[in-house]
Amino acid sequence: MSDDFYCDEVFSGKTTVEKVFETDRVLAYHHTRPFWPVHIVVVPKQHVDSLLTVENDLLLELMDVAKKVAASVLDEHGAVRVLTNLGEYQDSKHLHFHVLSGESLGTQAPPACG
Repeated sequence: MSDDFYCDEVFSGKTTVEKVFETDRVLAYHHTRPFWPVHIVVVPKQHVDSLLTVENDLLLELMDVAKKVAASVLDEHGAVRVLTNLGEYQDSKHLHFHVLSGESLGTQAPPACG
């Protein structure tokens, strides 16, 4: 398995996901193994290594989707976190944002974050 869960599993169709929101270039879906009661992943449909390498136009589209998803979670649950990881903290070497609500479920992170 490569370091890109999204291209290898999600975009190939090997792993089925529950979509929350989608554009031509961005997908938001419920995490396949959530670490929080609400755990949504926002990811570009093309491979981008990390926040440090994303082109500005795609970053704006990612942030727009993350903003819409976060607003919906905030309305429904009253609180939300949006985060991304870099370096050793980034399990899947494909830029993605987590939209989270609730207390950690205390689960260990899988080898690749879906």
